[in-house]
Amino acid sequence: MHRRALLAAAGALAAPRIARAQAGYPDRPIRLIAPFPPGGGTDMISREIGTRVAAAAGWTVVVENRPGAGGNIGLDAVAKAAPDGYTIGMGQTANLAINPALYRSMPYDALRDFTPIGLVAQQPNIIVVAKQSPVRNLPDLIAAARARPGQLSAGHPGNGTVGHLSGEVLNRQAGVQILQVPYRGAGNVVTDLLAGRLDVYSANPLSVKGVLESGDVRAIAVTSAARARAFPDVPTVAEQGFPGFEAMNWTGLVAPAGLPEAVLARWSGEMRRSLSGPDMAARLAAEGSEPVGSTPAEFQATLAAEIAKWGQVVREGQFRLD
Repeated sequence: MHRRALLAAAGALAAPRIARAQAGYPDRPIRLIAPFPPGGGTDMISREIGTRVAAAAGWTVVVENRPGAGGNIGLDAVAKAAPDGYTIGMGQTANLAINPALYRSMPYDALRDFTPIGLVAQQPNIIVVAKQSPVRNLPDLIAAARARPGQLSAGHPGNGTVGHLSGEVLNRQAGVQILQVPYRGAGNVVTDLLAGRLDVYSANPLSVKGVLESGDVRAIAVTSAARARAFPDVPTVAEQGFPGFEAMNWTGLVAPAGLPEAVLARWSGEMRRSLSGPDMAARLAAEGSEPVGSTPAEFQATLAAEIAKWGQVVREGQFRLD
């Protein structure tokens, strides 16, 4: 018998077993890998989705934190798992769209090695200054940067993050040189901002929630294309002279490449159902995020566009991490 015929026969024999396994899915706990430490935004969204999907579908979903290498370690575990629906991962902007260009060596291909399930949520950065700053809006900041070339500094949560790269994009588009300064920990950035050692901070909304509410810092822009629901009075970067500017932190569910269509459909439906309630929208809004709930095809298109966009930014700036 020819090799092709042997393979066809093997496939025919395996098909009923696969169909039965899919029909009984799931028959054991599902592992949802959060590729960052407990307590952060990605971990929170992973646990919210896992809890809600489990409750609605009657599944057992166990969140497993696998941090390291900017989220690469956790997603690599997803990429190398069997495509049977028992290992799902929470990807996000960094480990799916930025890291492929930023790291010299990547353990996975973000487009080839995963089955996109759906975009879960998205969140802009919020650009803030200290209350004593004379800067009232983004044009003020750009004017100050032009008047004092290379003397203003902007804090961000680390090289290669959305906060860092969006700052570099703004520098190029505005023709200014605001020094981009990486920090470990939001508390250190806020301390330096309030002490006047830093001029501006491109922040995760949750990291400045307290000082925004107290009035110690003032928001001058958000990096979303449209005004954020959580900050309706804060104008976008785009509407302050930079049309088309958008830089979002997003999270999305992925599975290993080759996930059966039936299992993909189950996860896609349960994910979107878990995001549809007002309580989930309120929970995400408290973190400065908004639910998305895209289809697998929509997420695939978004992922390809984001990889191209951030890859160009990284290459133009010649940013690299080992």
